Amino acid sequence: MAEKFSLKDHLFNPQTMAQLAAEFAAGLPGFDAERFQAEALSGFGERELMERMEWMADCLEGQLAKDFPTMADQLEAAMPAPLDPALRDDDFGQFIHAMPGILAVRHGLEDHRERALDLLYEATKRFSMEFYIRPFLNRWPEETLARLARWAADNNYHVRRLVSEGTRPRLPWARSVTLETGQRVPLLARLYSDKTRYVTRSVANHLNDIAKKEPELVISLLQEWQQEGRQDAKELAWMTRHALRVLVKQGHAGALDLLGYRGDVPVRASLTLGADSYAIGDRLAIGCELATDQDLPVMVDYRITFARAGGKTAEKVFKLKVAEIKAGNPLTLSKSHFLKGDATTFTLYPGPHAVVLQVNGQDLARADFELTS
Repeated sequence: MAEKFSLKDHLFNPQTMAQLAAEFAAGLPGFDAERFQAEALSGFGERELMERMEWMADCLEGQLAKDFPTMADQLEAAMPAPLDPALRDDDFGQFIHAMPGILAVRHGLEDHRERALDLLYEATKRFSMEFYIRPFLNRWPEETLARLARWAADNNYHVRRLVSEGTRPRLPWARSVTLETGQRVPLLARLYSDKTRYVTRSVANHLNDIAKKEPELVISLLQEWQQEGRQDAKELAWMTRHALRVLVKQGHAGALDLLGYRGDVPVRASLTLGADSYAIGDRLAIGCELATDQDLPVMVDYRITFARAGGKTAEKVFKLKVAEIKAGNPLTLSKSHFLKGDATTFTLYPGPHAVVLQVNGQDLARADFELTS
């Protein structure tokens, strides 16, 4: 049997520790690379990914100055070369270079805010400081936002991306930030016209976060940006699709309309299932036919209402097809949906189930089936 892949071991191992130790030894006279490497590796054990990063900072801190301004100077002196500014996307950096961010929060947050922000500015050119800017936003919101407003126009696209990514409402793995939406929007309004996909993807992800609570605001912003014409039309169309993905999944009429999927055009629909009963592990056969009196782009989804424990139910949305119905020429679609019984994220329970056909956000047909064990 193949050994299970471990991200934490892939990121933090003797090779990466040797690389980091060599970088510090090159930048800091007297740095004991062997001591650092041995201490770091000996403490990894069962520590998870984020805990390993904190542990590495512990090991590093023992060989740095105690006063933060000098420590920050040392951290900058030992930084590797910045990430390639000629790249346009997917250049996140290495997790081993998170140490300046961790130590900036530990020792600079309260008494050395400005020097700590300077350190984050340099560090994010090597590894994204999106986790570590957030404590500064919570502790010093106005001062940190003023920095971010300047960074939004920086020549380095990693710095510009940090402005959006660091202020996201739902950044994965990161602590929350106490900003209001109104404090975020001016930053996004500066960044959406960026020419680098790494930045515009972050803006789109940021909007997708906001859309979960304020969908109408996101739709309004995207409409406004379309009218301004500051971003390439194809890029803004891509951003719009990416920003509205949670709303599209919900069948939000305004989001679908902005994407060109009208919900006000009548569609005739039929939905059939291959059988009235299926067992866990079977493949559910879904078929449908759609017809209209005019040509119509359509986003076709289906929702399954699942039986849950205790007589409850739960719904999940699945993609079927993005297509166009031609007037007088019905569109026929089919799907084989695997009723997987051993999924780690969603357990199937026997009982009554239903499939609902959704076209451009409108529920048009329903079919029921029984799921057995």
